Amino acid sequence: MVAEFLIKKFIINYQNIEEEKTRNAYVYLASIVGILCNLILSIIKISVGFISGSVSITADGFNNLSDMASSIITMVGIKLANRPADKEHPFGHGRMEYLSALVVAFMVMLVGVQFVKTSFERILNPVAVSFEIIPFILLLISLLIKLWLSRFNKYMGLKINSTALKAASVDALGDVFTSSCVLISFLAAKFTALPIDGYVGLIVSAAILYAGYSLIKDTISPLLGEAPDEELVKKIKQGVLSYDNIIGVHDLIIHNYGVGKCMASIHAEIPSNIDLVTIHEIIDSAEREISQKLNIYLVIHMDPMCIHDDKINKVKGEVQEILLKYKTIKSMHDFRITEGKDKINIIFDIEVNAYEVNTPDKEEELKGKLESDIKKLNPLYNCVITIDKYF
Repeated sequence: MVAEFLIKKFIINYQNIEEEKTRNAYVYLASIVGILCNLILSIIKISVGFISGSVSITADGFNNLSDMASSIITMVGIKLANRPADKEHPFGHGRMEYLSALVVAFMVMLVGVQFVKTSFERILNPVAVSFEIIPFILLLISLLIKLWLSRFNKYMGLKINSTALKAASVDALGDVFTSSCVLISFLAAKFTALPIDGYVGLIVSAAILYAGYSLIKDTISPLLGEAPDEELVKKIKQGVLSYDNIIGVHDLIIHNYGVGKCMASIHAEIPSNIDLVTIHEIIDSAEREISQKLNIYLVIHMDPMCIHDDKINKVKGEVQEILLKYKTIKSMHDFRITEGKDKINIIFDIEVNAYEVNTPDKEEELKGKLESDIKKLNPLYNCVITIDKYF
């Protein structure tokens, strides 16, 4: 297989894909292959477009040229993103990769807009397209190259679990569709004088615009602060819970400072009767080992829990039964009770989806309903509820 040959030929220590240096080498190799393939494709298509007078073929050629520029900017972005932290950027420069992708997205959109205009002009003022067999064969070869590039990027993306390369594979597959339309349009010129070239040019332009829009959307999302990867969330929680004497976790927050540069904090529930030095050593080990394993920076906060008081456990169970009625509530934690002369304080935190309970009014409404339900258990209960957002 060509991909395996290139990997073994150009990537040192190619089997150790967990190392950042090796992963970057995979991305660089995929980018260089993409640059060379798209350069060849753009030269073929732009040349055939000028020779035949086809605006759709020319548009497809410039689309490949923008793909080549995309690969170049991606390489530069990754290079800048891997610069070490400095005084002004203590968390590194990882988000430079997103900014470089945003530049590419606007370039793609610009190409799409330009060829929408050109295609409309061709529809209003049709020009005969000259069909020739050699340009047709060249277009067919270019279609096969793009299909191979899609499969190559998919293979590389799966190899290192790279979202960027998987997206590049899908993008290349979309280009196969647009190139197929162009090929059919060019072939049709042999059998009909109908001015379909401009209409096919519009289809290609629409595909370019959609690709640019999708890239902008995918790039802006992490810059704004998107929800963390569910698989990473699962691994962090399971990892922390695997350590002795940690009986629960909550309040996990993950900050993304670029691809492979995450900082996470989580609260770990521990029995309140455990020796402080002992549990501190366990927490230290968990932070260090999970951080290394998942390539993140993890901070764990300890929450001591009283788990041997029958009265507290009874009331806690009753409150949990009430919480089950509320679909917006994901979990409860830090449950405790303090008793006064004329009231019993029921103190606990609940975790809700940030996008469901997203205003102060909704928070107060939820607290009011909960307090009303809990007071039915005992009129002396006074609820002190803290709402945590699940991000």
